[in-house]
Amino acid sequence: MLTILGFVMIATFLVLIMMKKVSPIAALVLIPALFCVLVGKGAHLGDYVIAGIGDLAPTAAMLMFAIVYFGVMIDVGLFDPVVRAILRFAKADPVRIVVGTAVLAAIVSLDGDGSTTFMITVSAMYPLYKRLKMSLVVMTGVAATANGVMNTLPWGGPTARAATALKVDASDIFVPMIPALATGLVFVLLLAYVLGRRERKRIGYLSLDTVVEETVTESETADEKVLVGAGGGSGAGKAAGGGGGDHAATPYANEDGETFSGLDPKRATLRPKLYWFNALLTVGLLTAMIMELLPIPVLFMLGAALALSVNFPHMQEQKARIGAHAENVLNVSGMVFAAAVFTGVLQGTGMVDHMAEWVVGGIPDWMGPHMALVTGVLSIPFTYFMSNDGFYFGIVPVLAEAGNAHGVSTLEIARASLVGQPLHMSSPLVPAVYVLVGMAKVEFGDHTKFTVKWAALTALVVLGAGLLFGIV
Repeated sequence: MLTILGFVMIATFLVLIMMKKVSPIAALVLIPALFCVLVGKGAHLGDYVIAGIGDLAPTAAMLMFAIVYFGVMIDVGLFDPVVRAILRFAKADPVRIVVGTAVLAAIVSLDGDGSTTFMITVSAMYPLYKRLKMSLVVMTGVAATANGVMNTLPWGGPTARAATALKVDASDIFVPMIPALATGLVFVLLLAYVLGRRERKRIGYLSLDTVVEETVTESETADEKVLVGAGGGSGAGKAAGGGGGDHAATPYANEDGETFSGLDPKRATLRPKLYWFNALLTVGLLTAMIMELLPIPVLFMLGAALALSVNFPHMQEQKARIGAHAENVLNVSGMVFAAAVFTGVLQGTGMVDHMAEWVVGGIPDWMGPHMALVTGVLSIPFTYFMSNDGFYFGIVPVLAEAGNAHGVSTLEIARASLVGQPLHMSSPLVPAVYVLVGMAKVEFGDHTKFTVKWAALTALVVLGAGLLFGIV
């Protein structure tokens, strides 16, 4: 009975999420609470939730302060020179432009928010693609796939969800995966090179240096644009042109009446005199994270506090920066704590154990020791056709239990579950992808048709590298 109710609870959650009948937070709270009562354990709901919250508090803290930290870094202009350098490096060569798109998307993805990444990338690169009549789906496809690989960062979402659902440390999942993810990123750069060569063959090699100069000039013309977006709000809000903050730009028109966007080099939050301090702080923070000098939540707490105090010494300025990123912080941390209800009920009532027993019984003996590989393969279609919430909170715990029964560790399952992220970022269930195609003026169907095959191939490369390095 618990097996059936467990699968029905997961199915109900997935259907409501995919049909967008309720928000993920509401679904994570209300559906398990209802099923907890149905299995006759309603009196223990409080115990399950409190236990879950205790397990998830470090993950929530990490996400909250990571969002604030990288939001502040974008506000103060840490990534602005990178944008300008890529524009100048690209010149009018299609190969350089496409490779530059991949590099820019990967770098900006450090903030952990797809919407921010896509707004900054399109803002910088769209003028070049448009002026040279390059394929815009190449831009969206490369940006989405690069962001998908980088989306596996501990503060990006999937890793935190996997850690939350399986009650393991996010650094134990992510750090060993770095070689496989680096291989995936290298593959994206090679893919960008190949696609750029294809574009060069189609339109020819252009040496119009004025294109770059005009584009950079337009991107740096502060009088012609007004800033919006807080660098990490919800995709839906940004798609609608809403949000507060200082590092994404509203469109301005060119001579053809088309709109471009860019980073405002004169926004009030810029701190050019503190650029090297911020750069060294970020490098030091990431190095300490990889070396595991302190727990990741503690590192980001210290980093965020230091970044705010040095860049914005006045209390009102600090309040304004925190307020600019508050919506994204609340959405993400709220999701993590709401997940305590879902995972707590699933584990506390014993439903996950019964479901795992049923899954194990249906797996051939020869496949059991390879559950990490099975999980990696399943993650590619599953994370495309369902939300990350549904996959990591509904499916991965069951796969982990099944793998444990055959001697496969929970961490191996958790790492394998990240494989599908390059394709996930082009899923119709991801709000950020609508920001990408909307700003690039690309039909979603065209983007999907072009991107799916390359993103799926990238995911398989990551999986292959994981197997080769003995990570999964």
